[in-house]
Amino acid sequence: MTDFSFNLKKCNGKARLGEVKCAHGSIQTPAFMPVGTCATVKAMKARDVKASGAEIILGNTYHLMLRPGADLIADFGGLHKFMNWDLPILTDSGGFQVMSLSKIRKINDEGVEFSSHIDGAKYFVTPEESINIQYKLGSDITMIFDECVSYPATYEIAKKAMERSILWAKRSREAFIERPGYGIFGIMQGSTFADLRQESSKKLAEIGFDGYAIGGLAVGEGQDIMFKTLDYSCDFLPKDKPRYLMGVGKPADIVGAVARGVDMFDCVMPTRSGRTGQAFTRDGAVNIRNAKYRTDDKPLDEKCLCYACQNHSKAYLHHLVKMNEILGSMLLSEHNIFYYQDLMKDIRQAVAEDNFDDFKQQFFT
Repeated sequence: MTDFSFNLKKCNGKARLGEVKCAHGSIQTPAFMPVGTCATVKAMKARDVKASGAEIILGNTYHLMLRPGADLIADFGGLHKFMNWDLPILTDSGGFQVMSLSKIRKINDEGVEFSSHIDGAKYFVTPEESINIQYKLGSDITMIFDECVSYPATYEIAKKAMERSILWAKRSREAFIERPGYGIFGIMQGSTFADLRQESSKKLAEIGFDGYAIGGLAVGEGQDIMFKTLDYSCDFLPKDKPRYLMGVGKPADIVGAVARGVDMFDCVMPTRSGRTGQAFTRDGAVNIRNAKYRTDDKPLDEKCLCYACQNHSKAYLHHLVKMNEILGSMLLSEHNIFYYQDLMKDIRQAVAEDNFDDFKQQFFT
């Protein structure tokens, strides 16, 4: 089996073209990872996710440890076999969900005690336990356990969380079991403070990881602040490793982040929007609930090859969504995943052809 690797093929300004190789295949970057939080990309079959061009999906340690449990998934041969997905999987360590979903939490340097958002049951998770759960899941890419702070955060709170995240990064790295084709990513923290981001990235690089994530963004700070933070954050990270911006985002967020040097993305937005009647198209977002689509005989996006665009009109999709038919959520979710993968293909082509700036300018006009 091949070792885990990243090949930076080309740069066009700060935008990068690369390839990640891991146990279950290769990932062309910049890449968008559909979110399969609970071992499913919501409202989609695995074959349709693959048909969109997605080469990797994301699962979540927090949710999977609660239901159905890491041991059960391990008994089935890991997450790939459990959900019948034979391409790469990245698992988020659960730190963000502990912050955002748990009813009660107590945190110290040893780990986090929290109550399940489902039934209130108490759990105590350490960095070692998070890594062990991800090992049982069989993730191609394991994420360290970190402390994510909400926005806004004071300098003191952000500094303490960053320092604890470094402590946990060391323990996560030591707990990770090396196998050919499997990698572990560190997570930069520091909120919107440049010196904390720089210190975090320096210490993570000293520990040594297969890739580096930018955490603590997309937590309410707004696009302008996120972009300003990325302007310097990407420059702090090693150039020869993949860079992953966690939880982002809207198409415009992705294009702007690629322009600043990011390689990998994930977000629930394509499927969550699909379930609420919003579709992303090359001509902008569409709220299919609007009455103007009631008699529209055109597809959502004439250039899209998804099943919805190839077989149905906006009028039919409008009808399904207005009637709360499950098929409406399925078709819109699939379309949005196709749109996101098409966007990434267009981005990669623009970088390869040295015209990413033109692509970006056209995208934002």
